Amino acid sequence: MTPPTAPRALAHGIRFAFGTLTVLPVHVTRWDRGAARAGMLCAPLAGLVVGLCAAAAGGLLTLLGAGPLLAATATAAVPAALTRGLHLDGLADTADGLGSGRPAADALRIMKQSDIGPFGVITLLFVLVAQVAALAELYGQSWAAGAAAAALSGVTARLALTLACRPGVPAARPEGLGAAVAGAVPVPAALAVTALTGVCAAASGALFGPYAALHHALAAAAGLLAAHLLLRHCVRRFEGVTGDVFGALAETAGTVTLVALVLG
Repeated sequence: MTPPTAPRALAHGIRFAFGTLTVLPVHVTRWDRGAARAGMLCAPLAGLVVGLCAAAAGGLLTLLGAGPLLAATATAAVPAALTRGLHLDGLADTADGLGSGRPAADALRIMKQSDIGPFGVITLLFVLVAQVAALAELYGQSWAAGAAAAALSGVTARLALTLACRPGVPAARPEGLGAAVAGAVPVPAALAVTALTGVCAAASGALFGPYAALHHALAAAAGLLAAHLLLRHCVRRFEGVTGDVFGALAETAGTVTLVALVLG
């Protein structure tokens, strides 16, 4: 088989990213390691689209006269809708698995069950409250601050997935999204995407002043650090990553980014 050209590989990667990380009507034409590699490198782009859609919802309500709380609620709801709640479901399942205290095999079995346990419910509650509270405070400053935060949160959430796909992070199961993308992204490529994202984060913050440029970059870094710590813990407990763990990483990175934007 002839290797795909760079533009074609990029197109396959974008399809993979949007087809697996959003519910947008994108047909995934390839499901091999090459497509997985390109797709996870394009994950922040999918996050940007999700974040901009969330910002648009909050902005529309603001223009219609809604207060910061309602705008924040809509902004937090859009990413859930655009992923069919899969990332939130992954967060809840991961919380149940970690909270069970069981060995890896038993914890993975708990995570695969269709119901959500008490650890999952509590985690979902506090994460969603934190997202809405942080966004409401930012919308209270200005619509632009809330919109920029929504976009940055979406990008950082998916960048955490790119970094989680580096070599050395195994899959906990032989099937599923975790197995398809685990170890697929070379470290130099992941670092390059991270650096580019950091520059874009600082540039978006610069619209609000020099300090805001640093603030936005540090907020993204805080989100990635939180996701990295969770990833290490999940690999230690589950002996690898799963699709649920990826959902938990995305929600953790995005939420911590929002909270960090409020602080300081």
